[in-house]
Amino acid sequence: MAGLEYEAAEMAFDGEEPEMKVESPVFGSLEVSADKILEFPAGLPGFEGCHRFTLVHEEGAKNILMLQSVDDPQIVFSVAGPDTLGVNYEFSLSDEETALIELAEPSDASVAVIVHKAPRENSPATAGLQANFMAPIVINSRSRKGLQKVISKLGCDVTLRARD
Repeated sequence: MAGLEYEAAEMAFDGEEPEMKVESPVFGSLEVSADKILEFPAGLPGFEGCHRFTLVHEEGAKNILMLQSVDDPQIVFSVAGPDTLGVNYEFSLSDEETALIELAEPSDASVAVIVHKAPRENSPATAGLQANFMAPIVINSRSRKGLQKVISKLGCDVTLRARD
């Protein structure tokens, strides 16, 4: 599966009529066309009521995208492709998961992980950017359907630190 290579929503569209307007607490007013909406048929764990999302580039964030809920604008996740974090990452999808996102070709799959900054007041071992590799997001770029794969093995986060 490829890393996250999906065209993000833009703040303005060149004369195109937007499908819907989202009032994001992070980005303000976003106009999102129908072809930029990703559908998560099962929602995300803990956010099962959120089925539609869009990817947005945050200004100044080179390798991080924001997964903005269209159903609940208060829900926004920072995501990155594992390859942009220097991680070679492989896992399998079940037949049910493949059917859920209508994935026929592995090359149509893009993978992202949710990332967040850990507070500096924690120990040095946990300070920095943390990524959840135990629950990757898989997006079928052809069908624009996605899921969050919860890997049911012993969990772990990967901590990345900037070099001084």
